Amino acid sequence: MSQRISLTRYLVEQQRVDGHIPSQLRLLIEVVARACKGISQAVNKGALGGVLGSAGSENVQGEMQKKLDIIANEVLVEANEWGGHLAGMASEEMDGIYVVPNRYPQGEYLLLFDPLDGSSNIDVNVTIGTIFSVLKKPEGPGVSEQDFLQPGNRQVAAGYCLYGPQTTLVLTVGDGVAMFTLDREQGSFVLVQEHMRIPEDTREFAINMSNMRHWAAPVVRYVQECLAGQDGPRGKDFNMRWIASMVADVHRILTRGGIFLYPWDKREPDKPGKLRLMYEANPMGWLVEQAGGAATNGKQRILDVQPAKLHERVSVILGSRNEVERVTGYHPTV
Repeated sequence: MSQRISLTRYLVEQQRVDGHIPSQLRLLIEVVARACKGISQAVNKGALGGVLGSAGSENVQGEMQKKLDIIANEVLVEANEWGGHLAGMASEEMDGIYVVPNRYPQGEYLLLFDPLDGSSNIDVNVTIGTIFSVLKKPEGPGVSEQDFLQPGNRQVAAGYCLYGPQTTLVLTVGDGVAMFTLDREQGSFVLVQEHMRIPEDTREFAINMSNMRHWAAPVVRYVQECLAGQDGPRGKDFNMRWIASMVADVHRILTRGGIFLYPWDKREPDKPGKLRLMYEANPMGWLVEQAGGAATNGKQRILDVQPAKLHERVSVILGSRNEVERVTGYHPTV
């Protein structure tokens, strides 16, 4: 790329030149990006910053929280509550919604986020990230949990920030997917790729194979066919990749293709899946679709799922379109 384009310039052009986003949404995305820079600094310090290890508490899902889970959540809330762009926020790490305090002006958007995805990898220095989704607040006074319960096809922006060898921001506002890398010397995100595309076909799949005995028959069938390789019904060899950090696994798929599966399993039969619809599946599903891929829960498009509660879970199958359609087709339609 001959000319360095900052995130700010990219967003200004999305607003002013292309007319894809209003000014308030542009400013909101910039605030989220600044918060991610702060989280990146905390992640990079690691043990030197005293941020590793358990916080000794549980989140609303009953999962043990890491210190960085709480730090990242606080950074995002504090950065976004006063800017005047938001009416409220919801986080995987908070029990209920967070309404912007009365002492600050209220905006017209709602922000949802997983402050630190893949937190089981924090202490072993494996790639983790922040996932976020932006919705337009419905008309009407006040802010309620019901305002957040919108299907993913109503998102107006979504993205993630990856804290790896580089700090990388991946974003969509409904006009394709763009990737930015944090230039630490300049302190700004710089555009490195526009219009990211996921190949329709792939030879890579990502799933936690240790849970195979718990999966439903359609997922077992698909994975067994992949494992059979060139001599099996697929007629080609597959590689398996699994980082145990959704944000890292999806980033690999956006970069070079593949399919990611986190399916329902019979250990918790009453739960439709493990991942959170609002904080993980919807933003990641939209990014993947915007890059030419597909995202389903095995039976329907993820972005069409109508959420019934804030912390709803969902089965996730996303990535290269032809593979997603294949495994989805193995599921019964009734």
